[in-house]
Amino acid sequence: MARSAIWAGIAEALTQEIAAGHYGAGDKLPTEAALAQRFGVNRHTVRHALAAMAEAGAVHSRRGSGVFVALQPADYALGRRVRFHQNILASGRTPSRQILRLETRVADLAEREALMMDAGALVHVVEGLSLADAAPVALFRSVFPAADLPDFLRAMDDTNSVTASLARGGVADYTRHSTKISAIAADALIALHLRLREGAPVLRTVAVNRDATGRPVEFGTTYFAGERVTVTLAGEDLG
Repeated sequence: MARSAIWAGIAEALTQEIAAGHYGAGDKLPTEAALAQRFGVNRHTVRHALAAMAEAGAVHSRRGSGVFVALQPADYALGRRVRFHQNILASGRTPSRQILRLETRVADLAEREALMMDAGALVHVVEGLSLADAAPVALFRSVFPAADLPDFLRAMDDTNSVTASLARGGVADYTRHSTKISAIAADALIALHLRLREGAPVLRTVAVNRDATGRPVEFGTTYFAGERVTVTLAGEDLG
């Protein structure tokens, strides 16, 4: 009982310090060793306190980096024009993107149906992480019709921007045609990329974007970290 009271007291003390602004959103907390020395306990007790704070959503751990104060969820509007950088900038955060995969391959059935392509058609695949203030908020995979956008991957390598790369391929504007949203539990791979615990809530969106002529130009699946993003639907999508 005494040990339980100690770790609970440590968690309460750190939570109060976060509330008082001693540690801001995204700040790294002192190491387990430093906290153990400060409170005069062993590291196991500190670890118990930090785990309780993580369960409450006050902090989150990054493998190999430490424990950080949780960010307030960023608002992410799903309107007809969904642009990650604009949404994150509007929430007061700094957006960035980390590309994990650029590849051209044969489209699978779901991709062919979404992009209205024939069997054997090729797609460009882009996988990556979308970040806000250097914290991952979404893991995404998008495919694009290779025949219509032959230089798309080269443009992505140059610009790190889907919008700019589509513009280079002659797609001056594109809008969301459809989006399916579902809630899932993060599997091991999603949790690793988004720095979440396995089983944490994730919002999955599956979307098709079309150009001004109605031609499908992007079919994508995105996994949003539930604790870091509040997805909202624009008024035009509520009717």
